[in-house]
Amino acid sequence: MSEPPLQGLAPVWSPQARLLLLGSFPGVASLQAQQYYGHPRNHFWPILSALWGLDLHALAYDKRLEAATARGLAIWDVYATCEREGSLDSAIRAAQPNDLAGLVARMPALQAVAHNGGESARSIKITGALGLPAYRLPSTSPANASWSFERKLLAWREVFARHGLLDE
Repeated sequence: MSEPPLQGLAPVWSPQARLLLLGSFPGVASLQAQQYYGHPRNHFWPILSALWGLDLHALAYDKRLEAATARGLAIWDVYATCEREGSLDSAIRAAQPNDLAGLVARMPALQAVAHNGGESARSIKITGALGLPAYRLPSTSPANASWSFERKLLAWREVFARHGLLDE
């Protein structure tokens, strides 16, 4: 008998969200913790910390999410379920998409969608059809070692600034 499909995490959002950030599907560490970007070497929370001048790692997970939504960020994944051994996007099989259009319809202030990495960006035609700008950001995954933290931060800063998610 085969393993049941892995289940993703619920979206983190508010009606005031201006940018929807989409990963592909949570890795093993994230699923075990039931937290977005739960791998200790993932650059997601350090990038947000640098963008917002906060030490998000010092905050409890629920407070990190509050900080993100308060600044207009929504977080979800393109896939609701999938089969996968390990955490690599290249191992994702039999993926079922999340209802992105349904979530977007509940966020009237939404200005854009940003994909965290290449596997998520494979859905850019779908998100582009939602009538909003769609961006491909460099993956924050530790597997994306070809991009330095500083280079990732610059790319993320540009999109966050364009949609008013910086405190500046």
